[in-house]
Amino acid sequence: MVNTPGTVDSDYRGEIAVVLVNLGVEPFTLAPQERIAQIVFARHEIATLVEVADLDETERGAGGYGSTGT
Repeated sequence: MVNTPGTVDSDYRGEIAVVLVNLGVEPFTLAPQERIAQIVFARHEIATLVEVADLDETERGAGGYGSTGT
């Protein structure tokens, strides 16, 4: 299997396929109904952005990675 995860958009109606590559020297045959891949259904949100002049202060402030102390 080639590690090439992808996203299927909600309006896509075509076939979903799996990319297979045999990097060995011997032929490899897949049997009918053999499990070769999995699909993960992930929820997504559509955000509405609101532009503001300034951001509220927070406990973390402008601290970057690791600044929370945990």
